[in-house]
Amino acid sequence: MPRPIEALIHTDALAHNLARARECAPDARVWAVVKANAYGHGIERAYAGLRAADGFALLDLAEASALRALDWRGPILLLEGVFEPRDLELCSRLNLWHVVHCEQQIDWLAAHKTHQPHRVFLKMNSGMNRLGFRPGAFRAAWARLNALTQVDEIALVTHFSDADADRFGRNGIAHQVQAFHEATHDLPGERSLANSAATLRHVQDPRVRADWVRAGIMSYGGVPDFPEHDAAHWGLRPAMTLRSRLLAVQTLEPGESVGYGSAFVAERPMRIGIVACGYADGYPRHAPTGTPILVDGTRTTTVGRVSMDMLAVDLTPVPAAQPGSQVTLWGEGPHGTRLPIDEVARAAGTIGYELMCALAQRVPVTVV
Repeated sequence: MPRPIEALIHTDALAHNLARARECAPDARVWAVVKANAYGHGIERAYAGLRAADGFALLDLAEASALRALDWRGPILLLEGVFEPRDLELCSRLNLWHVVHCEQQIDWLAAHKTHQPHRVFLKMNSGMNRLGFRPGAFRAAWARLNALTQVDEIALVTHFSDADADRFGRNGIAHQVQAFHEATHDLPGERSLANSAATLRHVQDPRVRADWVRAGIMSYGGVPDFPEHDAAHWGLRPAMTLRSRLLAVQTLEPGESVGYGSAFVAERPMRIGIVACGYADGYPRHAPTGTPILVDGTRTTTVGRVSMDMLAVDLTPVPAAQPGSQVTLWGEGPHGTRLPIDEVARAAGTIGYELMCALAQRVPVTVV
């Protein structure tokens, strides 16, 4: 019998979350963002749930090849563009669209020999200050691209740094929207501004909604503005469940501890359960005592340090729990229960994105 831990990928939840993106922006097209191997869900596993998207956006050429191997014939966008000149050959062969964010990428296109002009997304650095041309340099970059025979259509794209909240006493995206539209208002081409947070919070503004929205974390049931809002508020469903079982049950007397470093010491007699899950499975090692967890669908908490292969839980709220009882680390539990990944991540001082992407290779995955 294999070790009793597994991840479930819920394709119906993926399809539901993608439909929510369409409901938020009904007159825009939707990129399903599948970078980082579909946020840890696996591109091949997530594809059935996301194939109703208008296009897929990602970073890696190997992931783009995997999508074409799945018989996807629609748009695929490389969100960081190409990393060296020869990547353009694969873009031509696989009919990939790609972001252009620096002069070097324009130079590579100018030297590229192709029979099929490329579809590019010219990126503006409107305030995120990672990739892209600053507003004052954007039009010159557009003119260079527009003069190349290697380039067909030029779309315009930017990325928001603070779409998930209002910061510095102002609307988190207003200054970036203004910078983008002041520099591009009379340029032709489709536009893409909204990531998941902006799709959920800001697409009532048609300038933000634009032609394409990029459904990233929301496609997987993660909430970009948690804890201000949760998944239920936005109508999202978890696309990944991590579950296991109790390996053993121990009884602690007052003053006894559990786990490395004796980080948890019982103040009263209590039963604890030992779960077949640890940081080598992708569960956060730094999750403290008190991190939420479900045992047989009942909410309780972890106790003590997370170790490589095991962690401990308080069984006080679950007196009937025994070895073999089901444990939900995050996602869908038994009897219609649910533990949002964002709650686990917040308790561990991180975000749900990281937990999804950190799912370890040794964990068996089932598509349901």
